[in-house]
Amino acid sequence: MEWFHLDDLAMLVLATFTGAAIGFEREAHGQAAGLRTNILVCTGACLMMLLSLHMEEMFHTLGVAESVVRLDPGRIASYAIASMGFLGAGAIIKGKGTIKGLTTAAGLWLVTGVGLSIGAGFIMPAIFTTVISVLFLYGLRRLKIVLPRTEFIVLTIRCSGACNALDRIKEVLAEYRHITVHFINYTNEIKKLNVAYRIRISHKAPVHVEDIIDKLTTIECIDEIRWEESDIP
Repeated sequence: MEWFHLDDLAMLVLATFTGAAIGFEREAHGQAAGLRTNILVCTGACLMMLLSLHMEEMFHTLGVAESVVRLDPGRIASYAIASMGFLGAGAIIKGKGTIKGLTTAAGLWLVTGVGLSIGAGFIMPAIFTTVISVLFLYGLRRLKIVLPRTEFIVLTIRCSGACNALDRIKEVLAEYRHITVHFINYTNEIKKLNVAYRIRISHKAPVHVEDIIDKLTTIECIDEIRWEESDIP
């Protein structure tokens, strides 16, 4: 068995650079799974694919009567893809109203496939996949900014005294046609004469939060205004 394959070394180097190309985009946007992670994943996947293909050389001297070894070149590759789910799950973070890290997790899965493809000798498909992936990662990020997207907000307003500010609050929100009010929760601390309104709204067009808050602060009895991102229903 040959211990040195120049083609294998070239494939590992190529896997390193393709993983770096995708990892650089993730690194540039502050993702935890960035340049180094993608390089390791792609190079490791390539190495595992090469190991799968070269295992036949390790056992080709064994005859049928001597061994029952059965080789499946796709077995290690399939486990590499399956195990990537654990690493990808670690990159996903669920927050209020958003789930972050899905693109990074998908990128790690893609990088694994690119590394396996290079190790199997499918060089041009792997390079083409890397090129179009990097182009879309950069290009669609800019397009995503201008695409309309519904955002859900919880507006919490605390009032003091015996005034009824709800009607005036509704009037302010009604001035913005692209804002939809879904529900209003009401809390009244009778002894302290404090009232709290928790209003769930959504908007698709960009809103100027400062303008809305400025108009709400003109209501005399309002003491506190809180604008925070809400869970997606």
